Amino acid sequence: MTTATKGDPLLRIAGGGLRIYDLGRPFTIGMPQSPNHPPYWHTLPRRHGDRVRADGGSAANDLISMGTHVGTHIDALAHVSQDGRLYGGGDAAAAGVGGRYEELGAHTIEPIVRRGVLLDVPAAIGERHCAPGYEITPADLETAVQRQGTAPEAGDVVLIRSGWGRHFDDPDRNVYIGQDSGVPGVSEAGARWLAERRVHAVGADTIAFERLAPGAGHAALPAHRVLLVEHGIYIIEAMALEDLAAAGVHEFLFVLSPLALYGATGSPARPLAVVTGA
Repeated sequence: MTTATKGDPLLRIAGGGLRIYDLGRPFTIGMPQSPNHPPYWHTLPRRHGDRVRADGGSAANDLISMGTHVGTHIDALAHVSQDGRLYGGGDAAAAGVGGRYEELGAHTIEPIVRRGVLLDVPAAIGERHCAPGYEITPADLETAVQRQGTAPEAGDVVLIRSGWGRHFDDPDRNVYIGQDSGVPGVSEAGARWLAERRVHAVGADTIAFERLAPGAGHAALPAHRVLLVEHGIYIIEAMALEDLAAAGVHEFLFVLSPLALYGATGSPARPLAVVTGA
C-alpha cells in the first residue's frame, strides 16, 4: 500500500512529493502466525444501538487480545536469551521477576526514524522469490548490495525481501508458516554479516526473519541469538515488502514507533518507508 502526499507542509521539508509505503500487515482474526504465541482476536463488546443516548447518538467499542509477536511486530531485546543470559549479560530469570522486563522491554525501544535499506535477495540471485527453506547467505546479501548500490551503514534498518510474503494471505495459513516446506530466511552467517555492519534493526517478510528448515519449525533460531542477544539489534517480522520491491525502492526513510508496552517482549507495529521526490 502506498500513499502519495501533495499540498502538505511536509513537502516544504522534503523539497518535493512524498510517497509512503505501508510495510505493515492488517491485523485480522485467523492471520498466519507462529504457534508459539497467543492468536489475535477482536470483538465488539458494544455495538451501535446497544446503548443510545437521549440525543440519538451511539458509540461502539472494541476488545482485542493477542500475543505481542503476532502480525507485523518488533522484537524487544528481552525476547530471547542464551544460556540464561539476555543482551548485556543480565540474568534472564531474574529479569522477569514481577512479570515484566523493566530494562529490555518493548517500552525501551525508542521510536525509529532512520535510513532504511531493502535488500531484494530474489532479484539479486535471478529469481522471482526464494525457494522454501532457502538459506540467505552473506554472499547473497553482498550480491544484493552490489546489484542495488545500497550498502548498509551503521545505524541503518535493513529489510530482507525473500518473496515469501506472497503467502501471507493464502487461505491456508499453514503455507506461510511453512512447517513442512520450510521458510526462506537469513542464515546465522548472514546475521553476523548484518551485525558486522552495526545496523540498528533488521526486518523481513517472513514469520521468523531467519531460515526455518523443512519440518523443523522454530526448533533452532541462531540468527535471533546473534542479533538480539549478542548484538542488541532489533528484529521486525511479517512485513509487507512486495510494493516496495516492485517499485524498485531500495533506500528510504524508515519510520516505526512501537507501542510502549511496559516490560513486554515485543510490540505490534506499523512500519513505513518514506520516499521523497515521488
